[in-house]
Amino acid sequence: MKIAVTSASGKLGASIVQHLIQDIGKENVIGIARTPARAEHLGVEIRKGDYNNREDFEEALQGIDTLLLVSGMDEPQKRIIQHRNVIEAAKINGVKKIVYTSIVGAEKGNAFSPIVQTNKQTEEDVIASGLDYVIGRNGIYIEPDLEYLETYIEDGEIRNCAGEGKCTYTSRQELGYAYTKMLTEEKHNGQTYNLVGEAITQTQLADYINEVYGTKLTFKSVSEEDYLAERQAALGDFIGTIIAGIYQGIKNGANDVPSDYEKATGSTHTTALKMIKAYKNKN
Repeated sequence: MKIAVTSASGKLGASIVQHLIQDIGKENVIGIARTPARAEHLGVEIRKGDYNNREDFEEALQGIDTLLLVSGMDEPQKRIIQHRNVIEAAKINGVKKIVYTSIVGAEKGNAFSPIVQTNKQTEEDVIASGLDYVIGRNGIYIEPDLEYLETYIEDGEIRNCAGEGKCTYTSRQELGYAYTKMLTEEKHNGQTYNLVGEAITQTQLADYINEVYGTKLTFKSVSEEDYLAERQAALGDFIGTIIAGIYQGIKNGANDVPSDYEKATGSTHTTALKMIKAYKNKN
């Protein structure tokens, strides 16, 4: 069985490729990347695939049995068409199964909702393709908070607009394992899973980071308006708005959802504290 993973040069795609290699061998794994050179370090065959170019995928998906479609990172209005390019190419090539990385979140009510809406449309497109499918709705990755640790330490705090809202953090390691199970086990076909961990507040996140790293961070909640302005100033309107929308969603409970991780994997999800420890040990 040949399994292809799109966006293999990205961190999630790479994690899935690495888990698949352990499970089915590198000769059965194909990585697809817009810039193939950026994925060559994975040690598998890499094929070119730009979501904007359906012809790329009509070639890249030749001989593929199962496809992992990693959700694109472009602006919302572009992503639906980009994903459809891949789905249609999969159908033409006789791909039997698509597994799609969607996301947890509210379809209305915050600045991140347009991203959630486009993911939900692709979920519908995957289901309508007539192929076997599995959909994973990813929780928020914990790694970006840890990658941002130096700034948190400089500021002495974690600062956002999440308030007392809870977030069911996951990690790329946990997701890589889950998607490997979903790709290789037929019992998951036709299912949609929330791939999330335990629900914690930002105060708990700060406490866990303090425990692992010996820091003295506190959590400071600011208004949605102030946080949006801060993120737009720091990251630009598009990315800044998305980041602010994520924390707005956390505040409103959009990310506090039941976990299907054990159904998808047969294993319990790693706790937030253990994910932070694992990240520190690896880095």
